[in-house]
Amino acid sequence: MAQDDNTTDTTEYKPALIDPEAFQTILGVQFEDSAVLERALTHRSYANENAPDGVQNNERLEFLGDAILDFIVADMLFRRFPNMTEGEMTRVRAALVRTEALAKLGAECRIGEALRMGRGEERSGGRERETNVCRAFEALIGAIYLDKGLETVRDFVIPRFNALQDSVMDDAINKDPRSQFQEWAQAVHGITPTFHVTGTDGPEHEIEFVVEAHLGAQSVAEGRGRSKRAAAQSAATTALDLLSRGRLQFTAPESAQTDDDHR
Repeated sequence: MAQDDNTTDTTEYKPALIDPEAFQTILGVQFEDSAVLERALTHRSYANENAPDGVQNNERLEFLGDAILDFIVADMLFRRFPNMTEGEMTRVRAALVRTEALAKLGAECRIGEALRMGRGEERSGGRERETNVCRAFEALIGAIYLDKGLETVRDFVIPRFNALQDSVMDDAINKDPRSQFQEWAQAVHGITPTFHVTGTDGPEHEIEFVVEAHLGAQSVAEGRGRSKRAAAQSAATTALDLLSRGRLQFTAPESAQTDDDHR
């Protein structure tokens, strides 16, 4: 006799696997306002499933946390490395706040287990998905800032960035931006970036070249420099910075590899 299809899935759905109190113990941070932590731990899928109850997702907190992390890392690099150039600081910052790096920090504090998720997202492996973990970590940073202030955020994230710093520093400084951007584009999308001079500015003795970085037919970033090479490196640096912020505007061809380019 055929079994009823309704009996085949015995997996119990839980919106979160760790309750907020236990999660605060893991973090070593106790919130005064439990509501802001709850919101930071609410994925869009859960909010959508519970919209009639007025549940809000964590995306506004993610936006805030992203900006705070950018500032803290920039400030840390500026103070710690007085001889580091602007371009080097940009590349190191991009490496420290990229999706993979923040997802690693989020996984270390088990934020995926604490995240409230909808049924479909949870069952599709959403708790381990890098973009979800990264975004939840950014939202957590926004929540800590609102509840405890900037110094508490510093105390929370600086030791974690210190542990990441050595692993990313050499590549970020010693590998030029064009090579880094090319490696990312080839690994993620199977595309080799191209760079095109689109114009010049300034008088002949102080000419500045304008170069666009392209992925396929799409222009994704612009750079300027006193030589074509410098302008191309500037365009690649801009592309890496946009990529780290989740703002690189690129639609991958259907035949290419795709990824959620959040950081």
